[in-house]
This record gives sequence, structure tokens and C-alpha cells, in this order.
Amino acid sequence: VGLASFLWKKLRLLEELEDTWLPYLTPKDDEFYQQWQLKYPKLILREAASVPELLHKEVQQAFLTLHKHGCFFRDLVRIQGKDLLTPVSRILIGNPGCTYKYLNTRLFTVPWPVKGSDAKYNEAEIAAACQTFLKLNSYLQVETIQALEELAAKEKANIDAVPVCIGPDFPRVGMGSSFDGHDEIDMKNRAAYNVTLLNFMDPQKMPYLKEEPYFGMGKMAVSWHHDENLVDRSAVAVYSYSCEGPEEESEDDPQLEGRDPDIWHVGFKISWDIETPGLAIPLHQGDCYFMLDDLNATHQHCVLAGLPPRFSSTHRVAECSTGTLEYILQRCQVALQNVREEADNGEISLKSLESVVLKQGEEIHNEVEFEWLRQYWFQGSRYKKCTDWWCQPMSQLEEMWRKMEWLTSAVLREVKREGVSMEQKNEMLTSILAAITTRQNLRREWHARVR
Repeated sequence: VGLASFLWKKLRLLEELEDTWLPYLTPKDDEFYQQWQLKYPKLILREAASVPELLHKEVQQAFLTLHKHGCFFRDLVRIQGKDLLTPVSRILIGNPGCTYKYLNTRLFTVPWPVKGSDAKYNEAEIAAACQTFLKLNSYLQVETIQALEELAAKEKANIDAVPVCIGPDFPRVGMGSSFDGHDEIDMKNRAAYNVTLLNFMDPQKMPYLKEEPYFGMGKMAVSWHHDENLVDRSAVAVYSYSCEGPEEESEDDPQLEGRDPDIWHVGFKISWDIETPGLAIPLHQGDCYFMLDDLNATHQHCVLAGLPPRFSSTHRVAECSTGTLEYILQRCQVALQNVREEADNGEISLKSLESVVLKQGEEIHNEVEFEWLRQYWFQGSRYKKCTDWWCQPMSQLEEMWRKMEWLTSAVLREVKREGVSMEQKNEMLTSILAAITTRQNLRREWHARVR
């Protein structure tokens, strides 16, 4: 339903535009910063010179290390029933056991070495890279909290200020916003980044990139979107690293109309708004930007390709209530509580034939198969490039799934058993029919995807 609504709105917007472009602004335009202040007050840019030089060096080396070891992969995502390869290659790093799902694809973290983690890495260089991104994560958390505090302070003082664009000679200032003065704990929660999605793309090796459809901004590496599956009103922090050398960086040509197509940009627009000009913000080596509070919900953003290869580290507060290893293991335990005893041949008997118990068991059966096992193995052995952390948990989940297969067989044996009334048979079948039908359909769908 959400996708259908999105496509309908997009179609209506394109119909309204016909053959005209919506206006957009770059820093060359006189009204750029004023428009940023008025319409994009929760977007913050930190120029590279404001970030510690040592951190730049470590992060950029970590990107190159992971690329050298072949740790970036293009994702096969599902859009409108079609499987499409993303133009951007990615790897998810974050808290052990966390996952992040977007466009019907679940990514599994390569764990960063948080305290208490027992993660083992295939190469010492990969371990060092994961440590570096944990260090970057901590730095961006501090910066995000400070930015949120400044937003709250400006709101309280009812002061309008210019956008936060911090260079070496540019003072740190806040922005006017509708931030509603949450307490310190809430601010920390909104910046409690638990994963980072690393991205890489070399535009010169991409035979085709989509053109930006509304403003005429040029080639897109990532189309207009909201980031999915995040904690409500949580922040997103992005570190950008385009691979040109400092001597190769060029200033925007004042004679050039619109954005410089040689330079990477991030584009922003208010969702489904044809009155407010969009923004195209140039991203140079080591720049960071922050999307605060509800900006990700009220606005859309895209990534506009430049000439050089580019990495980015996008730090998020992933909504993990149903997306951690701990969660799915607990769910499996709930389903397997209905096992009375297990025979040597694997057959089991059931503790309960109550409809609610049987229904729940089959729903969990589907969840572990289609949200976890098939998602993991569909992506092949990509995670083994970095670590074997997920191997043992996946084996454990497979064993639990196998028992659930026997649970389903046990229910069907009960249905066939003599002495069970027709009413009981119907009740049992009714309780599991929807889940089993879903399972059959999804297995066909996944079989087609694998082929």
C-alpha cells in the first residue's frame, strides 16, 4: 500500500510538471542560504576542515581497506515485484546481531568491536576498519547530540539563525526549528546510532544512471527516498569521501547553470511539494551532513553522482525491535515450547492443539524462514568475507526451523488421526491454513528469485 501510494504521488507530480523543471538552488544562488534557513532548518552540513584530521585519515583508509578486501556488494532488492541490482555497493557494520532491512532486503551487520563482543575477523585490517567505523560512530553521536541541543536552545530563545555550515572560519551556530524541547536522554536516544550502512560507487564504471526527474539535477547514484526502518524522529549522520585528491578539487564554475556535474551532491526537497525550491549541496572529501529530528520523514533526499569514485558512511538508529538475533531466537523458543517430546527419527508430539498456539507457531515458522534464513543465504557467502560471526547463529536458526517443519507435520498428523472430531479437525486446519498458504506462495516466489 505504501509503495502504491508513493508511485501514485510520483505519477501525479510528473503529470503536473509536464515538460518543465522545478527550481532548485546551489550555493552559487543568492537565496540559497535563506531558503535553507526557512525550509530546511534541520539539515546541517559540517565541512571537512571542522573534522579532526586524524579521524579523516583513519576513516578514509578504512574505506579503502574494505574495498581492497572485496567487502562491498551490490544488493539485489525487490521493487514492484522485480529484482533489481542497486548501482551502489554496500556493507552494513554495527552492533553484533543487528540487521537493517530496506526494499525487502535484510542486511546483516559485520559487527564492530563493542565492549563484550567476541567477533573474530578474517583479516587484521578488516578488524581495524570496523574499529575505525565504531570510532567515527562515537564522534558523530557527540556531534549530533550537540546539534540537537543547539536546535532546542534556539527554539527556546525563539531565534532564527543561518543554517549550520561549519568550516574552519565559520562559527558554529544553531538553526530555528520546531524541535519540541525533549530532554537529554531523548536526545541521546535519537543519536544512538546502532548501525552504519557503508556505500561505494564508481560512476565511470556504471553504464547507466537515472536522470533526476523533477529538477533536472543530472545523474543520480541514489534516487529520491526517505531512509527506511529507523526509530521515529531519530537522526541520520553521513560522512562523505569522494576519492579525488585535494589538488584535483575544483570550485563551482560561476558560469555553469545548476550544479556542477563533476562534483558529488546531496539533493533535498520537501516531499511532494512543487512550490519550494530544492537544494543541491556539494559534497567534498570528508564533508559530513546530519538530518535531524523529523527531517527524514518530511523531506526526501537523493545522491547526485559526480565524476570520481565515492564512499559514504551513513549512521542510523535502526528500528530493531524485530530485527536482532536475540529477538528471533526468542521467537523460535516460543514456537518450540509446544514440543512435548522428540523421537529418534525427528518426529515430535505436541503439548497443545489450541488454535492460538498452533497459529502462532506457524507464523513464527514463516518469520524465521523468510525474514532470516532465506534472506541470509540468498545473499550468498558475502558475510564470510569479513567474519564468521553469523555462521553459528544461522546454524542454530536452521535447526530450530527444522523442528518447526516437524511441528507442522505433527499438526497434520493430528488432523488425520482417527477419533478426532470433524469440528476439531476444522478448527486446527483453520488456525494454520493462512500461514501455510503464505509459506507455499513465498517459497514459490523465493524459488523464482534464486533462479
